[in-house]
Amino acid sequence: MSLISTRNLSPFSNPAALRELLRSMAMLDAILCPEWEYRYYSFDAAWSDGEQMASMRDGEGDDFFAVFNAQGCFFKGFVHDCPVAAADVDPAKHYDALPPEYSYCILEPAISPADVTFCLWRGFKDSAWHHNSVRVPNEDDDPDGSEYLLSALDGNPETYREWAEEYYEVSVSLQAVKAIFDQQPLTDELISALNPELRLKLLRDEIREIKYPTQS
Repeated sequence: MSLISTRNLSPFSNPAALRELLRSMAMLDAILCPEWEYRYYSFDAAWSDGEQMASMRDGEGDDFFAVFNAQGCFFKGFVHDCPVAAADVDPAKHYDALPPEYSYCILEPAISPADVTFCLWRGFKDSAWHHNSVRVPNEDDDPDGSEYLLSALDGNPETYREWAEEYYEVSVSLQAVKAIFDQQPLTDELISALNPELRLKLLRDEIREIKYPTQS
């Protein structure tokens, strides 16, 4: 199966499914890593009025930001050592065809709009993702870093499990990851399957920010 990238966006989730995937991944990170500054994935369900934002920071200069509003999703990625970054491409080229419903995103300092190697957008009613083709004279298989960032978002619990075990250097329950990908309500039992030192009451702030479901 071909990996997701700007050259192969057909397997990439639609905005609604992507939003829930990123919500689940942020919740998993919050459980596996109580220290916020060391997490990869974050999700703010109340970033601003009617908007939600998901993000990834790898601590080495690479990141993505996904903003979800009433129209759809704006997704901006940056990989600091890819050919597009090295070519010093004008950021405006990535945003040339951006629809007006997302134009405010590139004025938002929180998402570092000048640091961009690819940009995607898709409305909830659209049948496909859109982006500007920014080409550089390079034979690299992943010139804009999109394969590196997007292939981790394939929606497969095993993909997340393998990454988390390597990054956090712990054994990660695939069954628990599947449960959270399915957004089963959090319980002490589910949390302790991933992190025996945590309980539901210790995650209240993260659950509220992510707006992840819990048992009544």
